[in-house]
Amino acid sequence: MTRANTRESQAYARLVQTYHPPRPVLRNLLAAFLVGGSICVFAQVVLDFLVRRGLPANQAQAMTSSFMVFLGALFTGLGVYDKLGKFAGMGAALPITGFANSIVSPAMEFKREGFVLGVSARMFQVAGPVLVYASLAAAISSAIRVLVLR
Repeated sequence: MTRANTRESQAYARLVQTYHPPRPVLRNLLAAFLVGGSICVFAQVVLDFLVRRGLPANQAQAMTSSFMVFLGALFTGLGVYDKLGKFAGMGAALPITGFANSIVSPAMEFKREGFVLGVSARMFQVAGPVLVYASLAAAISSAIRVLVLR
Protein backbone atom coordinates (compact mmCIF):
# COMPACT_ATOMS: atom_id res chain seq x y z
CA MET A 1 0.00 0.00 0.00
CA THR A 2 1.21 3.46 -0.78
CA ARG A 3 1.21 6.34 1.65
CA ALA A 4 -1.67 8.00 -0.20
CA ASN A 5 -3.79 4.86 0.14
CA THR A 6 -2.90 4.59 3.81
CA ARG A 7 -3.91 8.21 4.44
CA GLU A 8 -7.14 7.69 2.53
CA SER A 9 -7.88 4.55 4.54
CA GLN A 10 -7.25 6.37 7.80
CA ALA A 11 -9.40 9.31 6.71
CA TYR A 12 -12.17 6.93 5.72
CA ALA A 13 -11.92 5.13 9.08
CA ARG A 14 -12.24 8.46 10.91
CA LEU A 15 -15.25 9.40 8.77
CA VAL A 16 -16.94 6.09 9.49
CA GLN A 17 -16.24 6.51 13.20
CA THR A 18 -18.02 9.88 13.25
CA TYR A 19 -21.21 8.31 11.87
CA HIS A 20 -20.98 5.11 13.91
CA PRO A 21 -23.34 5.20 16.90
CA PRO A 22 -21.66 4.87 20.31
CA ARG A 23 -21.88 1.48 21.99
CA PRO A 24 -24.25 1.41 24.98
CA VAL A 25 -21.66 -0.09 27.35
CA LEU A 26 -23.47 0.76 30.58
CA ARG A 27 -26.79 -0.63 29.29
CA ASN A 28 -25.05 -3.80 28.12
CA LEU A 29 -23.33 -4.26 31.49
CA LEU A 30 -26.55 -3.77 33.43
CA ALA A 31 -28.54 -6.10 31.16
CA ALA A 32 -25.89 -8.83 31.39
CA PHE A 33 -25.67 -8.48 35.16
CA LEU A 34 -29.43 -8.47 35.75
CA VAL A 35 -30.28 -11.34 33.40
CA GLY A 36 -27.30 -13.52 34.34
CA GLY A 37 -27.89 -12.81 38.01
CA SER A 38 -31.60 -13.59 37.69
CA ILE A 39 -30.85 -16.93 36.04
CA CYS A 40 -28.44 -17.79 38.84
CA VAL A 41 -30.87 -16.65 41.55
CA PHE A 42 -33.60 -18.82 39.99
CA ALA A 43 -31.23 -21.81 39.98
CA GLN A 44 -30.41 -21.15 43.64
CA VAL A 45 -34.13 -21.05 44.49
CA VAL A 46 -34.61 -24.40 42.75
CA LEU A 47 -31.60 -25.85 44.60
CA ASP A 48 -32.82 -24.59 47.98
CA PHE A 49 -36.30 -25.98 47.28
CA LEU A 50 -34.91 -29.44 46.48
CA VAL A 51 -32.67 -29.47 49.57
CA ARG A 52 -35.59 -28.39 51.78
CA ARG A 53 -37.65 -31.26 50.34
CA GLY A 54 -35.05 -33.68 51.72
CA LEU A 55 -32.84 -34.36 48.70
CA PRO A 56 -29.13 -34.73 49.54
CA ALA A 57 -27.10 -31.71 48.44
CA ASN A 58 -25.11 -33.49 45.72
CA GLN A 59 -28.28 -34.94 44.18
CA ALA A 60 -30.06 -31.60 44.42
CA GLN A 61 -27.15 -29.91 42.63
CA ALA A 62 -27.24 -32.45 39.80
CA MET A 63 -31.01 -32.14 39.48
CA THR A 64 -30.81 -28.34 39.47
CA SER A 65 -28.19 -28.38 36.73
CA SER A 66 -30.27 -30.80 34.68
CA PHE A 67 -33.37 -28.68 35.17
CA MET A 68 -31.59 -25.50 34.12
CA VAL A 69 -30.21 -27.21 31.00
CA PHE A 70 -33.73 -28.42 30.22
CA LEU A 71 -35.12 -24.90 30.61
CA GLY A 72 -32.38 -23.46 28.41
CA ALA A 73 -33.13 -26.03 25.69
CA LEU A 74 -36.88 -25.52 26.01
CA PHE A 75 -36.67 -21.74 25.78
CA THR A 76 -34.30 -22.05 22.82
CA GLY A 77 -36.78 -24.32 21.06
CA LEU A 78 -39.57 -21.84 21.72
CA GLY A 79 -37.46 -18.96 20.39
CA VAL A 80 -37.38 -17.12 23.71
CA TYR A 81 -33.71 -17.66 24.61
CA ASP A 82 -32.41 -16.08 21.40
CA LYS A 83 -34.32 -12.88 22.19
CA LEU A 84 -32.96 -12.99 25.73
CA GLY A 85 -29.46 -13.45 24.36
CA LYS A 86 -29.79 -10.44 22.07
CA PHE A 87 -30.90 -8.33 25.03
CA ALA A 88 -28.52 -9.62 27.71
CA GLY A 89 -25.48 -10.77 25.73
CA MET A 90 -23.03 -12.62 27.94
CA GLY A 91 -25.48 -12.52 30.84
CA ALA A 92 -27.57 -15.09 28.97
CA ALA A 93 -24.65 -17.02 27.47
CA LEU A 94 -22.57 -17.60 30.59
CA PRO A 95 -24.88 -19.61 32.87
CA ILE A 96 -25.48 -23.31 32.16
CA THR A 97 -28.64 -22.37 30.28
CA GLY A 98 -26.38 -20.72 27.70
CA PHE A 99 -24.62 -24.06 27.17
CA ALA A 100 -27.99 -25.67 26.50
CA ASN A 101 -28.74 -22.86 24.06
CA SER A 102 -25.48 -23.47 22.22
CA ILE A 103 -26.34 -27.16 21.84
CA VAL A 104 -29.94 -26.71 20.70
CA SER A 105 -29.48 -23.66 18.42
CA PRO A 106 -27.60 -25.47 15.61
CA ALA A 107 -30.18 -28.24 15.73
CA MET A 108 -33.08 -25.80 15.41
CA GLU A 109 -31.57 -24.29 12.28
CA PHE A 110 -31.80 -27.65 10.51
CA LYS A 111 -35.22 -28.82 11.68
CA ARG A 112 -36.52 -28.63 8.10
CA GLU A 113 -34.16 -31.49 7.19
CA GLY A 114 -36.03 -33.82 9.50
CA PHE A 115 -35.59 -35.12 13.00
CA VAL A 116 -32.79 -37.64 12.40
CA LEU A 117 -30.65 -35.93 9.75
CA GLY A 118 -31.48 -32.39 10.81
CA VAL A 119 -32.12 -31.93 14.51
CA SER A 120 -30.41 -35.01 15.95
CA ALA A 121 -27.31 -34.84 13.77
CA ARG A 122 -26.76 -31.10 14.18
CA MET A 123 -27.33 -31.08 17.93
CA PHE A 124 -23.81 -32.39 18.48
CA GLN A 125 -22.18 -29.88 16.15
CA VAL A 126 -21.21 -27.77 19.17
CA ALA A 127 -21.75 -30.29 21.95
CA GLY A 128 -19.59 -33.01 20.40
CA PRO A 129 -16.22 -31.29 20.78
CA VAL A 130 -17.15 -30.01 24.24
CA LEU A 131 -18.14 -33.48 25.44
CA VAL A 132 -15.03 -35.08 23.93
CA TYR A 133 -12.80 -32.46 25.59
CA ALA A 134 -14.56 -32.87 28.94
CA SER A 135 -14.25 -36.66 28.79
CA LEU A 136 -10.59 -36.45 27.83
CA ALA A 137 -9.83 -33.90 30.56
CA ALA A 138 -11.61 -36.08 33.14
CA ALA A 139 -9.66 -39.17 32.07
CA ILE A 140 -6.31 -37.35 32.17
CA SER A 141 -6.96 -35.70 35.54
CA SER A 142 -8.15 -39.02 36.98
CA ALA A 143 -5.02 -40.77 35.71
CA ILE A 144 -2.80 -38.07 37.21
CA ARG A 145 -4.61 -38.32 40.52
CA VAL A 146 -4.28 -42.11 40.60
CA LEU A 147 -0.57 -41.91 39.78
CA VAL A 148 0.21 -39.10 42.22
CA LEU A 149 -1.87 -40.36 45.17
CA ARG A 150 -0.72 -43.97 44.93
